[in-house]
Amino acid sequence: MPSEFQKRYTEILIQCTVRGMSLQETVLLQLRECILRGEFEPGRRLAEQQIAELLGSSRTPVRAALVTLEQEGLVQANDTGGFVVRQFSVREVTDAIAVRGLLEGMAVRLVAEHGLSRQVSLDLQSCLDEGDVALAPNPLSMDDYARYVSMNDRFHAIILEASGNRALQRAVAMNDKLPFAPASAMLPMQGSMVKDRDWMLYAHRQHHMLLDAMRRGEGARAQALAQEHTEVAQMNMRQALERRSEAEQVMPAMRLVVGR
Repeated sequence: MPSEFQKRYTEILIQCTVRGMSLQETVLLQLRECILRGEFEPGRRLAEQQIAELLGSSRTPVRAALVTLEQEGLVQANDTGGFVVRQFSVREVTDAIAVRGLLEGMAVRLVAEHGLSRQVSLDLQSCLDEGDVALAPNPLSMDDYARYVSMNDRFHAIILEASGNRALQRAVAMNDKLPFAPASAMLPMQGSMVKDRDWMLYAHRQHHMLLDAMRRGEGARAQALAQEHTEVAQMNMRQALERRSEAEQVMPAMRLVVGR
């Protein structure tokens, strides 16, 4: 395996240790990220012993991780009882993005209709302010882009937590394990070309409108905005498919997607 793989595994191992995660959880996290980063090509057989040696674990947590990844839809069992990396059709990916829109639409509607607390409102406003600063430079630097990604993830996480609906939160967490379904999954492509900054600005304006709708208690409007918000990701996926060679350089997981 390339040294970059080992370096990334070490980083994740440190993160998991700090969080007090078990070896099994650490192996699962690393394998999931490797697949979503395109480290394993579609159809590749995932040999338990080889992965165990690579990650410095026994085969037991590797086997458990592969079973979990099969349940999540990232790998599939083969005829010999092992596992291979799945391919995804364009329809599967766009469907997952659409499902996120529906789930997040429900989340913002709940927040709007139940009433936005002062603390949540302040936290979301802080995200908006940070996003405004991150997107101000033209062109964006990698630091600006990284700052925006962090803000975007936090903005969506705050809303989901504020919804108070645990079943909804679990559904989003499960959907987010599919390629390109999470809120920031398509942003690398958006940051790869100067002209795509305009789309990031557009998406961030939608963040501002979402917070306004929630503050006003306009549940239906907030829900519609959240669903429309995912259209930026859908559009970006279409562009990525048209510019596949460029897309695979910044989003290696594009190799998992077959067809157009």
